[in-house]
Amino acid sequence: MNANAIRGSKRRMSWKAWCKQAKEQKSLLVLSVLFFAYGFIFCYLPLVGWLIGFQDYRPRDGILGSKFVGLQVFQTLFEDPEFWLTVRNTLAMSLLNLVFSTIFAILFAVLLNEVRCMIGKKFVQTVSYLPHFLSWIVACNILFDTLGSTGIVNELLMKMHVITAPLNFFSYPQGFWWIVAIAVVWKETGWNAIIYLAAITSIDPNLYEAAAIDGGGRWVKMRYITLPGIANTIIILLILNVGNVLNSGFEVQYLMGNDVIRDFSQTIDIYVLKWGISQSNYAIGTAAGIFRSAVSIVLILITNAIAKRTSDTRLF
Repeated sequence: MNANAIRGSKRRMSWKAWCKQAKEQKSLLVLSVLFFAYGFIFCYLPLVGWLIGFQDYRPRDGILGSKFVGLQVFQTLFEDPEFWLTVRNTLAMSLLNLVFSTIFAILFAVLLNEVRCMIGKKFVQTVSYLPHFLSWIVACNILFDTLGSTGIVNELLMKMHVITAPLNFFSYPQGFWWIVAIAVVWKETGWNAIIYLAAITSIDPNLYEAAAIDGGGRWVKMRYITLPGIANTIIILLILNVGNVLNSGFEVQYLMGNDVIRDFSQTIDIYVLKWGISQSNYAIGTAAGIFRSAVSIVLILITNAIAKRTSDTRLF
């Protein structure tokens, strides 16, 4: 039997094996097709709308009837100083949210793992991720009440004689980024810590026993066992979160922003809403969204390349 016949026989055998395996797992394949259809319809099919960013779009003419203008819309977008102001605000808030959310989630997971009372541990964990299920409307109202002139923060500062009169925290533009960061940390730390807690449970308990025999305390175990044990998880989540660095959010900035702090509160999402919906300039809004997606892809590739060079963990 020649080589071609052998390769043909192997292909037939592999095809029969694939058909047999597909028949045995037909229920899983049906579910996979449903998820694929969902992703295609709601994630990839809408990308056809990106053509609007390269057109002098007119709603009455539609995508097929509108005039193609190339990169003219992007040139108009990049010449707008307000757009670059929104990029600055989005980057600043996203980086603050990324840094503080990651640090606090890791610290919370590591410290909670050291709690020996299971009832107390479950109670703290449950209470910590409950704010995640609150809508930003409710969360912002809580922040307004907390930071208001009669809120608990002003009351404490006045009783401690730090200030003599209540402060309006939402009238200081430079402080808005920090307010958003604090709000995100309060709302999402418990929820973000769940995956780190799951990663900690996969660490070999024998390592902790060996450290205890050598006289290592809790801080030694956390530093040399727990943190290195979840390092891969931290890197993967960091790469994924860097892709959202231009997606700092919409609700909290829109709900807590005002005219006084608008130069520090407006993000790309609000810019798209302002031009794409409110002023019906769909081409500018689409171009801003394309810019954000392109930058996110580039940041993911760069972060993944850095992780690949500095460690054995990478996304792809």
